[in-house]
Amino acid sequence: MKKEIITTLNAPAPIGPYNQAVKVGNTLYISGQIPLLPATMEFFSGTIKEEAQLVMEHLQAILEAAGMNFDHVVKSSIFLDDMNNFGEINQVYGAYFDNETAPARETVAVKTLPKSVRIEISMIAVK
Repeated sequence: MKKEIITTLNAPAPIGPYNQAVKVGNTLYISGQIPLLPATMEFFSGTIKEEAQLVMEHLQAILEAAGMNFDHVVKSSIFLDDMNNFGEINQVYGAYFDNETAPARETVAVKTLPKSVRIEISMIAVK
Protein backbone atom coordinates (compact mmCIF):
# COMPACT_ATOMS: atom_id res chain seq x y z
CA MET A 1 0.00 0.00 0.00
CA LYS A 2 1.06 3.52 -0.72
CA LYS A 3 1.49 5.94 2.15
CA GLU A 4 0.26 9.52 1.84
CA ILE A 5 1.88 12.30 3.86
CA ILE A 6 -0.67 14.63 5.49
CA THR A 7 0.37 18.18 6.41
CA THR A 8 -1.33 21.40 7.43
CA LEU A 9 -0.12 24.87 8.34
CA ASN A 10 -2.65 24.83 11.20
CA ALA A 11 -0.48 22.50 13.29
CA PRO A 12 3.21 22.75 14.18
CA ALA A 13 5.71 21.63 11.56
CA PRO A 14 7.73 18.55 12.53
CA ILE A 15 10.80 19.26 14.67
CA GLY A 16 12.58 16.11 13.54
CA PRO A 17 12.59 13.40 10.88
CA TYR A 18 8.85 12.67 10.89
CA ASN A 19 5.60 13.99 9.40
CA GLN A 20 2.50 15.42 11.04
CA ALA A 21 0.56 12.39 9.84
CA VAL A 22 0.76 9.46 7.47
CA LYS A 23 -2.28 7.89 5.83
CA VAL A 24 -2.15 4.30 4.63
CA GLY A 25 -5.35 3.08 3.03
CA ASN A 26 -8.16 4.26 5.30
CA THR A 27 -5.95 4.58 8.38
CA LEU A 28 -4.37 7.84 9.56
CA TYR A 29 -1.45 7.82 12.00
CA ILE A 30 -1.00 11.23 13.64
CA SER A 31 2.34 12.03 15.25
CA GLY A 32 2.38 13.32 18.80
CA GLN A 33 1.28 16.94 19.01
CA ILE A 34 2.59 19.36 21.63
CA PRO A 35 1.58 22.94 22.54
CA LEU A 36 3.62 24.86 19.98
CA LEU A 37 2.24 27.83 18.08
CA PRO A 38 2.26 26.78 14.39
CA ALA A 39 3.10 30.25 13.05
CA THR A 40 6.18 30.78 15.19
CA MET A 41 7.00 27.25 16.45
CA GLU A 42 7.32 28.82 19.91
CA PHE A 43 6.13 27.00 23.00
CA PHE A 44 2.70 28.12 24.19
CA SER A 45 2.79 28.58 27.94
CA GLY A 46 -0.65 28.74 29.49
CA THR A 47 -2.68 26.73 31.94
CA ILE A 48 -2.57 22.98 31.42
CA LYS A 49 -6.14 23.19 30.10
CA GLU A 50 -5.12 25.86 27.54
CA GLU A 51 -2.15 23.76 26.46
CA ALA A 52 -4.36 20.66 26.10
CA GLN A 53 -6.87 22.71 24.11
CA LEU A 54 -4.14 23.85 21.70
CA VAL A 55 -2.94 20.27 21.24
CA MET A 56 -6.49 19.13 20.47
CA GLU A 57 -6.84 21.97 17.94
CA HIS A 58 -3.66 20.75 16.21
CA LEU A 59 -5.05 17.21 16.10
CA GLN A 60 -8.34 18.51 14.71
CA ALA A 61 -6.53 20.44 11.96
CA ILE A 62 -4.58 17.34 10.95
CA LEU A 63 -7.71 15.19 10.93
CA GLU A 64 -9.45 17.78 8.74
CA ALA A 65 -6.46 17.89 6.36
CA ALA A 66 -6.98 14.15 5.90
CA GLY A 67 -10.74 14.53 5.37
CA MET A 68 -11.54 13.14 8.82
CA ASN A 69 -12.77 14.30 12.22
CA PHE A 70 -12.71 13.11 15.83
CA ASP A 71 -15.47 10.57 15.08
CA HIS A 72 -12.87 8.66 13.04
CA VAL A 73 -10.36 8.38 15.91
CA VAL A 74 -9.98 4.80 17.16
CA LYS A 75 -6.93 5.17 19.43
CA SER A 76 -5.30 7.99 21.39
CA SER A 77 -2.12 8.10 23.41
CA ILE A 78 -1.67 10.86 25.97
CA PHE A 79 1.71 11.55 27.53
CA LEU A 80 1.94 13.81 30.59
CA ASP A 81 4.88 15.05 32.58
CA ASP A 82 2.71 15.07 35.73
CA MET A 83 -0.22 12.73 36.36
CA ASN A 84 -1.65 15.35 38.74
CA ASN A 85 -2.81 17.16 35.57
CA PHE A 86 -4.87 14.17 34.43
CA GLY A 87 -8.25 15.52 35.57
CA GLU A 88 -7.96 18.87 33.84
CA ILE A 89 -6.60 17.34 30.63
CA ASN A 90 -9.31 14.69 30.68
CA GLN A 91 -11.97 17.45 30.79
CA VAL A 92 -10.54 19.12 27.70
CA TYR A 93 -9.98 15.85 25.83
CA GLY A 94 -13.44 14.54 26.74
CA ALA A 95 -15.16 17.56 25.19
CA TYR A 96 -14.11 16.29 21.74
CA PHE A 97 -15.68 12.83 22.09
CA ASP A 98 -19.00 11.22 22.89
CA ASN A 99 -18.45 8.85 25.82
CA GLU A 100 -20.35 6.03 24.09
CA THR A 101 -18.15 6.11 20.97
CA ALA A 102 -14.89 7.46 22.41
CA PRO A 103 -11.69 5.84 21.13
CA ALA A 104 -9.44 3.44 23.00
CA ARG A 105 -6.81 5.34 24.96
CA GLU A 106 -3.92 5.19 27.34
CA THR A 107 -2.54 8.01 29.44
CA VAL A 108 0.96 7.69 30.83
CA ALA A 109 3.25 9.89 32.86
CA VAL A 110 6.74 10.31 31.45
CA LYS A 111 9.86 11.91 32.84
CA THR A 112 10.23 14.50 30.05
CA LEU A 113 8.69 15.41 26.71
CA PRO A 114 10.11 17.21 23.64
CA LYS A 115 10.94 20.85 24.34
CA SER A 116 10.10 20.14 28.01
CA VAL A 117 6.35 20.53 27.36
CA ARG A 118 3.79 19.13 29.78
CA ILE A 119 1.55 17.24 27.32
CA GLU A 120 1.75 15.31 24.05
CA ILE A 121 -1.09 13.48 22.29
CA SER A 122 -0.99 11.17 19.26
CA MET A 123 -3.92 9.49 17.51
CA ILE A 124 -4.90 6.83 15.02
CA ALA A 125 -8.04 7.37 12.93
CA VAL A 126 -9.86 5.17 10.41
CA LYS A 127 -12.32 6.30 7.76
